[in-house]
Amino acid sequence: MTAIENRLTLVESTGGPGLLLDAAVTTRCRRRVHLDHDPAAVTAPRALPDPALEQRWADAGAHRERIGEQLRAATGAELHSVPADLPGSDRVAATTAAVAAGAPLIWGAALPTDRAVGRRGSAELLVRLPGGGYLPVIVVRHRITDPGAGAFTTPVLEPWPRRARPDPDRKVRSQPRDLLRLAHLNRMLHAAGWAAAPELQHGDHGGVIGMDADVVVWHDLRSGHWPGGRSTLAEYDVRFADRIAVASAAASGAPALAEPLRITECKRCPWWPTCEVELERAEDVSLVVRGEMAVALREVGVRTVAQLAALDPAAEPPIPQPGVPFPDVIALARARMRGLAVVRRVPSVPVLRADVEVDVDMESFGEAGAYLWGALLRHPGGALPGDEPDGYRAFATWDPVPTDDEARSFAEFWGWLSGVRRRAAATGRTFAAYCYNEQAENRWLLASADRFAGLPGIPPLSEVEEFIADECWVDLFAVVSDWFLCASGKGLKRIAPAAGFAWHDPEAGGENSMRWYRDAVGMDGSPPDARQRSRLLEYNADDVAATRALREWMTSPDIEKVPLAAEL
Repeated sequence: MTAIENRLTLVESTGGPGLLLDAAVTTRCRRRVHLDHDPAAVTAPRALPDPALEQRWADAGAHRERIGEQLRAATGAELHSVPADLPGSDRVAATTAAVAAGAPLIWGAALPTDRAVGRRGSAELLVRLPGGGYLPVIVVRHRITDPGAGAFTTPVLEPWPRRARPDPDRKVRSQPRDLLRLAHLNRMLHAAGWAAAPELQHGDHGGVIGMDADVVVWHDLRSGHWPGGRSTLAEYDVRFADRIAVASAAASGAPALAEPLRITECKRCPWWPTCEVELERAEDVSLVVRGEMAVALREVGVRTVAQLAALDPAAEPPIPQPGVPFPDVIALARARMRGLAVVRRVPSVPVLRADVEVDVDMESFGEAGAYLWGALLRHPGGALPGDEPDGYRAFATWDPVPTDDEARSFAEFWGWLSGVRRRAAATGRTFAAYCYNEQAENRWLLASADRFAGLPGIPPLSEVEEFIADECWVDLFAVVSDWFLCASGKGLKRIAPAAGFAWHDPEAGGENSMRWYRDAVGMDGSPPDARQRSRLLEYNADDVAATRALREWMTSPDIEKVPLAAEL
């Protein structure tokens, strides 16, 4: 079982009253699938539309349009385009005609619904094999490769699988949703009689064009990439049958096959207000432990937070315990019952402190680029003549990313940070820099050094790697994870209030910052909004101030007011 699927025991499909599901259900919470098809849920509370999510959909649509225009320009008469503004049935008819004519490439293909099984879907591109039949290619707005080697690729404007070769510069990035969508389209192509014969070379392949839009990555859907060596097609078949069963039970009023369960997907699900009420009313154990562990606890009769809190932490756990020590799980349940956001694992929290301290926070626009590096400088050991003054600094580009101007802003940030670090060393003082969850900062530190190598002020990659590996670069998220138990999550917005910190903007958050950024740079064609630039700078300044407040709190006497887990 995997938490994202929110599955209990996968069940066989019994069919449904005209249900048609797309590929998204195969990676979607089972309870969400139920609520999406339950007539009784029509009046149930839902979250308001997420502007950031809607914007990502719009960005993805624009990305697909750009790829389509490039393919039309490059392939000419080989590509047949199905007009996107046609009604659905007319798009299917136009696609059918293009298939009958043997078009080498079909853009914007709408596939006939597979009513016998309950599938619907479309492919950005169909590619005809020389031996007949079509393969699906999808266009997505996320990264599909990482640096490495071995991915089978072709140039994006030459989407012919027979030309695919192992790429010396790219390895496949795991994207289960892409593979399952390709499997969904493969099954639909077979149902329509449009698929390539499986015995043909590349007969059960599919392609993905990602955010960088420079290659097609080709996947063999019969390869065993899944647990137990299952192929993508086998994994898809089991998941889709299960989701059809869940949806059919909901639509027909039969007993529900999926219960509410808190998982990672919940925070962006429109049905969370409905599920949250049910889970809170029941004091469900998944409010403390998510996904698979919650399911396993339910199965042995531990269904509520109170039941979990009542267990003996010194006794044998009732279920296998991968990762989190079971006494910690019980302490989290007891913390929640007492309304505590955090509890300590240890009497004193070890946090590296220094004479010269810099808090760092980076802002990126999705995977397009890093547009802002913020830094807050303090001299706890005392400032010396010639030191940089204490305070917040922003190193930003307001050209829409990706842009070469990122090189300038990153070089200015790196030059300033390195200068502060060198001066501390030259004057015999200690230095430390802090962030919260270094994964994002490290990624863009390395990517910027690599992407802009050789430009003025850009450090060698080895210099960035040395900094990241140095103990002076402190990830406070790791400190929190090691020394605290967090009943409500470990995000900075969750933890910093325990240290008494509050953001100035009541809407502060990563998702909202994406929307502010679009306005700040005039990404949609409107004039750049200076107020949103100021809002982003204030938001970034608060983020670095929050990390400062957090570590100062953790190393102050106030930390003793936080209960110890052992005391619960």
